[in-house]
Amino acid sequence: MATVTVRDLPVIDTEVLVVGAGPSGLMAGLVLARRRIPAVVIDSKSGPTRESRAVAVQARSMEIYDQLGIVQEILDGGNPAARMQIGQDAGLLGFSLESTQSGSTDFPGIQIFEQSRNEELLSSALDEAGASVRWQCRLVAVINNGGADDGSVEALAESPDGLFRIRSRWCIGADGAGSTIRQEIGASFEGVTNGATFYVADLYGVSGLPENTLATRFGDTSFAVLLPLGPDGHGRIISMVPGESIDQETALARAQSDLGISHTHVDWFSSYRVHHRVASRFRRGAMFLVGDAGHVHSPVGGQGMNTGLQDSHNLANLLADVAHEHVDQQSLDRYEKERRPVAIKLVKVTDRAFGVIARRGRGIALMRRGIGAVMARLAPKILRGALGARAGGLLGQYRIRYHFLPAETESPGWANDTMVGLRLPRANSNLESLRSFTWQLHSYGGSSISRPDVPSWFDGPYQFGPDIHRRLHSDRLYIIRPDGYVAASVPIKAGTADQEMLRSALRAHRVIH
Repeated sequence: MATVTVRDLPVIDTEVLVVGAGPSGLMAGLVLARRRIPAVVIDSKSGPTRESRAVAVQARSMEIYDQLGIVQEILDGGNPAARMQIGQDAGLLGFSLESTQSGSTDFPGIQIFEQSRNEELLSSALDEAGASVRWQCRLVAVINNGGADDGSVEALAESPDGLFRIRSRWCIGADGAGSTIRQEIGASFEGVTNGATFYVADLYGVSGLPENTLATRFGDTSFAVLLPLGPDGHGRIISMVPGESIDQETALARAQSDLGISHTHVDWFSSYRVHHRVASRFRRGAMFLVGDAGHVHSPVGGQGMNTGLQDSHNLANLLADVAHEHVDQQSLDRYEKERRPVAIKLVKVTDRAFGVIARRGRGIALMRRGIGAVMARLAPKILRGALGARAGGLLGQYRIRYHFLPAETESPGWANDTMVGLRLPRANSNLESLRSFTWQLHSYGGSSISRPDVPSWFDGPYQFGPDIHRRLHSDRLYIIRPDGYVAASVPIKAGTADQEMLRSALRAHRVIH
C-alpha cells in the first residue's frame, strides 16, 4: 500500500486564510470579499455560535456595519440601550447615553444585538458574497508560517471529508484566547488573571429593569450590570463573585439577596475567570492576530467584540490595499502600530474599572454604593458638553486616533489638521461614498477642486458642501482611506491642492503612484 504524505493531500490556494469564524473572523472575511480578495474562512464549529455571549454593539461598529450596507438588520432586530440607570433606586434615572454621542455619530447609544446574531448576520452576508465559511473545518497544523512579508503560509486542515492543505499569502488568526496562530507567531500573552469570577445570565422577568436602559446595581458584597435584551424584563446580568467558580443557583440567589435582582426563569448562564492580557506582538511576517487572539479583558464597558470587529476591518482593508498594489509591502507594519495601542489602552482602562468594582470588603462596598448614588444625581450635569462628548466617543470607539508618524517626527502640514488620524465624521452625504471601500479625495467647500496628481484608483475629488459642524474645512482637500479614516489634510489654494504636500502625504502612507 502506497504511503500518503502531506504533499499528496489536496490543496486550496487563496490570498488569505482566516482561522476562526467568530465576529472578528467573519468581519475579516466579509471585508476581504467586498474588496475582491479571495479568502478562506475556516472554523471547527458546525455553524455560528448559538449562545448570546457578547451583546453590545457600539457606535463605531455600527458605522462599519453601515459601510458594509447591513446596519439596518441590527436597527430592526436589536434592542437599543439609550439610557444608563445608576443604583437600585428606580427614581435615579441616571443619564442619556444617546445625548453624549448625539451629533457625533449616526448611531448614538448602544445596540443590544447578541454575538450569535452578529455571527448570523456576517455569515449570511458572506454567503451572499459567495465566500461562505468552511464550517466543521479544523486547523490541524501550520506547515509553513511564511517568515517574510511576501512569504506564503501553508496550513493543514481537516474537514468531514478528510485532510487537505490551504496555501495562502497571509493568515489571520481569529481563533480566540487559546489561539494556535498566536503560538505560531511566537507571541506571549502578557497580563494577569483576576482572583474573582464573572458570571453572565440571560434572564426573563427581571425586576426593576426599565426598557431600553442599561442599569447598574450595588450590593454589600457585589456589583452588577444589567443590559436590556428585550421587553417584559428580558435582560442580561453581568456580575462577579470571589473565588474560582460559582454555580447558577448560588449566583442568582446572591443576585437576589445582595442586589435585589429577581427573575422568573433563566435562558442561559455561564461563569468564567477574567483575564487582562495583550499579545506581545500582533504580527510576524505573513501572520496576524485579531480579536481575542490578540487581547482579552473584562466585559466592563462592552468593548471586547467591538474591538475585534474593528481590528479585522482595519487589517482586511490593509491586506486588500497591498494585494491590489495600492500601498507597498512595508505598509503591513501599520496594523500592529495602529491596533495594538488600542488594545493596550482598553485593557488598562477595563483593568482599572474591574479593580474598583471587584475589590471586596464592607468599606469598599459602602464606597461603591455611595459613589453610585452621587453619580446618579451628578452624571446628567457632568456629562453635558465637551466632557460628555469625550466620554461618549471613548465608549463608542469613534474617538480612536491613529498616529501616522513617529512621535519624535516634526508634524508636516498635511498632518496638522485635528481630523487627521480620526474616522471621517458625517458631513452631508459623505459617508455613503465610503461604501465603495476605495481611497478617496474629499472637499467641503463651495468651490470646485481640480483633481490633483494621484493614482488612477483614487476616487474623487468629491465635493460635499460645507461641514456645518466646522470639523472639515473648506480650504483643505482630505485623503480618506478605505476604512474611513482621514489619512491627510492638504491645503487648497485657488481650487488646486498643494501638490508637494500631497506627495509628502502619499509617501508617508506608502501609496504606490
